[in-house]
Amino acid sequence: MLNAIWLGLVLVSVVYAAFTGTMPAVTKAAFESAESAVSLVIKLSGFMIFMLGAMRVASDAGLLAAFARWLAPILRRLFPEVPPDHPAMGAMVMNMASNMLGLGNAATPFGLKAMVELNRLNPHPGVATNAMVLFLVLAATALHLMAPTGTMAVRAAAGSASPGAIWIPTLIATACSTLAGIAMVFALRGRARYAVRPQQDAPPVAPAAIGADGQETDAPPPAPPASAPRTALAAAIGIALLAAIAWQIASPWRGVPWRGRTSIDAMREIAESWLIPLLVTGLLLVGLCRGVRIYESMVAGAREALDVVVRIVPYLVVIMVAVGMLQGSGVLDLVIARLEPFTSAIGFPAAALPMALLRPLSGTGAFGVMAAILERHGPDSFVGMVASTLQGATDTTFYVLTLYCGSVGVRDMRHAVAACLIGDLAGFAGATAACHLFFG
Repeated sequence: MLNAIWLGLVLVSVVYAAFTGTMPAVTKAAFESAESAVSLVIKLSGFMIFMLGAMRVASDAGLLAAFARWLAPILRRLFPEVPPDHPAMGAMVMNMASNMLGLGNAATPFGLKAMVELNRLNPHPGVATNAMVLFLVLAATALHLMAPTGTMAVRAAAGSASPGAIWIPTLIATACSTLAGIAMVFALRGRARYAVRPQQDAPPVAPAAIGADGQETDAPPPAPPASAPRTALAAAIGIALLAAIAWQIASPWRGVPWRGRTSIDAMREIAESWLIPLLVTGLLLVGLCRGVRIYESMVAGAREALDVVVRIVPYLVVIMVAVGMLQGSGVLDLVIARLEPFTSAIGFPAAALPMALLRPLSGTGAFGVMAAILERHGPDSFVGMVASTLQGATDTTFYVLTLYCGSVGVRDMRHAVAACLIGDLAGFAGATAACHLFFG
C-alpha cells in the first residue's frame, strides 16, 4: 500500500506539473526537500539520542518490569480465556509495558512471542481468536504514556518554542484510540459477520518467537535492589521539585494573578516549561534509587538511539521529497482548498489530512509528512500542533496487523481491522479536540 501511495504522489506531481507549467517548482522542491530532510535528521539527533539514553537508565533500573507487574491484573481481566500462568500472558504484559514506555524496539519481539503463544491456544489455526483480536487492537492503538521523544525532537529542530507542549494532547489522543478500539472489539465480537470460520488449509502452529539476537524472547533481568540512602536522596529531590511546581503555579504568571487562571492555563504552563526537565529528572532518579551506573547506561542507550536515527534517514528523505514535489506542483494546495470547507466544519485543518491518511500505513512515512508540515506551516501553528499530536495518537495499524498475523499464519483477522480503524478515527478525533482545548 505504501509503495502505491508513494509512487502515486510522485507521478501525480509530475503529470500535474507538466500540464500546469509548474515543473521548475517541482524540480526545485525535490532538491530542497532532500536537503531539508538531511538537515532535520542532524538537528533532531542530539535530543533523541539524549532522551533514549535516559529511557535506557530507567529500563535498566527496572521500570519496564514495574510496569509489567502493574499491567498483569488488568490483562487477566481483559483476557479471561488465557490462563494467568501461560507464556502468552507474560509476553502480552511485556509488550504493553514496552509500548507504554515508548520502547517500540522491545515491544515487537514480545508481541511476536505473544501471538505465537496465543496461537498454541487456538482451536482453529489460521483464524484469529478473541484473545488474538483484542491483543492486535491493543498493539495497534498502542497506549503511550511517555513523552513522544521523536516528535518533540522534530519540533525542536523546526524551531518550536515549546517542543513538549504536545505531550498532554498526545496522551489524550492515544487514550481515546485505545479505549475506542477495546470498546469496538467487544461490540463486534458477537456479530455473525465476524464469527469463527475454520479454514481447511490452515498453516501449522509456528515455533517460538525469537528476538533480534536469535534467542527466545524473555522478560528483562530483575532490577537491582533499592538502597535506602539513595532512595532517601531521590525522594528529597522529588519533594523539592513538587514544592517548586506548586509555588510556580500559585505565583503570578505572565501578569495574570493565580486566582484568575484556569486549570487549563496551569496545565499549559507545565506542559510548555516543566514536563521535559521533570521527565528526564524522574528517569534518572529511578536509576539513582536502583544503583544503576547512570552515565554508562546513558551511553549504551545513546548508541542504540544512534542506530534508530541512522535507520530513519532514508525513509525521511524519500517521503519528504515526494511531499515536497506534491507541494511544488500545486496539487496539495488544490486538494487542501477543496477539502477545507468540509474539514473546517469538524474543526480539523485540511493541511493535516495527509498525516491522518498515512499514519495507519507507515510510521516513518507519517513521520516524514509531519516534518514536512512543520517545515511549511511552523511547529507552533495550529496545523503543526495537530500534525504532531496525530503522530502519537496511534501506531502503524496495517504494519502491526500484517507483521503479527503473518508471524503465525493468521489469514482471517475477523473484526480486528474494523476495531483498529475505529480506534484510529477516535485517536484522530481526540487529537483534534485536545489541540483545540490547549492551542485553539
